[in-house]
Amino acid sequence: MAEIKTKQHNADVTEFINTFADTEQKRKDSFELVKLMQGFTGFEPKMWGPTIIGFGSYHYKSERSRQEGDWPLIGFSPRKAAISLYVYTGGKGHEYLLEGLGKYNMGKACIYVKKLSDINLDVLKNLMKETIDFLQAKYNRKD
Repeated sequence: MAEIKTKQHNADVTEFINTFADTEQKRKDSFELVKLMQGFTGFEPKMWGPTIIGFGSYHYKSERSRQEGDWPLIGFSPRKAAISLYVYTGGKGHEYLLEGLGKYNMGKACIYVKKLSDINLDVLKNLMKETIDFLQAKYNRKD
């Protein structure tokens, strides 16, 4: 089984944003997301792999394979084309959580936004809450 490459490490989040975010707007939005996500979760921002800033973590085990590992509860990455938000489960029945979010594109379970002002931050906070609740219920159970 291949080893998972996206792991938490101790690189400096501020330095990462200052060097990786390719526009002033993306840097500003990234620092705002750090403040928002840290304040919302109570977790310090940590680097995951080379480009993801995550908050909190959970241990998952795939139901379809032998893969398991750790992943941030929520996070983001200031990528070149857009900011990738890891705040959504992508699960059936959760689509309603995206209503009123604003201007975004969707990946499998990743939301892409050009700039933070394109989305409703109250809807984003609800997405974060529901995602954290879902992940903790699913993966932190004691069976």
